[in-house]
Amino acid sequence: MTPRAEEAYPSGGAAAPRLPSTGPRRTGRSRPRVRGRSAVLTAALLLVVTLAGCAADGEVRASPSEVSPPSDAPSAPSDASSAASDASSAASDAPSAPPAGRGPAGTLVVADFGADTVTFLDPSEPDGGSALGSVEVGTAPYGIALGDDGTAWVATAEGVAVVDTTTRERTALIPYETDTGPVTTGEYRGGGMGITLSPDGRRAYVGVNVPGGDGVLEVVDTRLREVIATVPVGRRPFDVDISRDGRHVYATGHDSFDVTVVDASTWKSRRIEVAPYGTEGGLGSWLKPHYAAVRPSDGALLLPFEGERLAVVEPDTGRTRIARMTADTHQHGVAVTADGTLYVVGTGPIDPAEDEGPSLTVRAPGGDERVIPLDGPHEDVAVSADGRTAYVSGGFTRDGYWNGLSVVDVTSGEVTRLLVGERPLGIAVL
Repeated sequence: MTPRAEEAYPSGGAAAPRLPSTGPRRTGRSRPRVRGRSAVLTAALLLVVTLAGCAADGEVRASPSEVSPPSDAPSAPSDASSAASDASSAASDAPSAPPAGRGPAGTLVVADFGADTVTFLDPSEPDGGSALGSVEVGTAPYGIALGDDGTAWVATAEGVAVVDTTTRERTALIPYETDTGPVTTGEYRGGGMGITLSPDGRRAYVGVNVPGGDGVLEVVDTRLREVIATVPVGRRPFDVDISRDGRHVYATGHDSFDVTVVDASTWKSRRIEVAPYGTEGGLGSWLKPHYAAVRPSDGALLLPFEGERLAVVEPDTGRTRIARMTADTHQHGVAVTADGTLYVVGTGPIDPAEDEGPSLTVRAPGGDERVIPLDGPHEDVAVSADGRTAYVSGGFTRDGYWNGLSVVDVTSGEVTRLLVGERPLGIAVL
């Protein structure tokens, strides 16, 4: 079946029946399975990193004098601006050098959830360019947000690590204001999960997991390098995303079946339940939201479920519509490119007797899908600037992970596996 129409579907309530699986089962081949017309892929990367939250309105802590000015305010005092101008002039003498903080274009940065590092690699090299090395950032790094200057902001169990990708060194570790208990590792560890940057790069928003309770969105001033506000959100904020104008932040709450919409100027929040299968099963349910992507055309949030349903959420109204998907597998990470092509990671079956194996879904803006089989569970995905290659991390938040990436030729469906890192989760392309 070719998925096209988005059908209105009530949020929450009794659990809806699962959609029937369609088509033959895959056998692990690298050849893509085509459902409908092939997706029309164009360039331009729009990174999505992992991650999310949920919440009702709650107490917000912020120091007004420390909150960053709006995006139309001057970016720095005049003396700092002058220094920046001098630095810019000096840089113009060496046009081949990348901007401060940025490594070579096309380099991948992955968060080693099974270690305390981020690893750099060149995907064009047979061994992934393992000589590019790793940088210690903090315990159990999860999501990565990449600034326009190439600086990487990494959510760890200890705080937000700041990494200069040119010198490949950590320049800061910003502690959380929220008490998340002892620093630990593993799937349910406390600390940062999803992370994103404002369009102007002045703020980093990180979803902080608090074991046994609701999560928190912490707001980091990227110039002061300190937390300036905290907002309650949902449980285990896998993903954090932001509207294209930077006015609203979206935290996807995995264990609370919701997205929390946070106003980036007032810190007021609204909870939108996203539960196309209902909430029956609670914390033990598999049918929860994981990661979201912001659709470029209209700002709608796209949240895949089970390779069967795509929840299309209007953040302004809270209205949710459902579109059909075809991979028939449990799904986690997502990315969307500027033309609206959606990439969704299938981690494998909930029930091997009914569901398909791991895969990467490439979904065209009109709804046509290609499902490319993958070997083993994966977690998150990033796409090259030309839209021709998808990089899928093998870390996986549950057991069954592997230490590497799948490099997917989007046109041919050919998959190459690179061994790199330790349980890599978040991934970004310089």
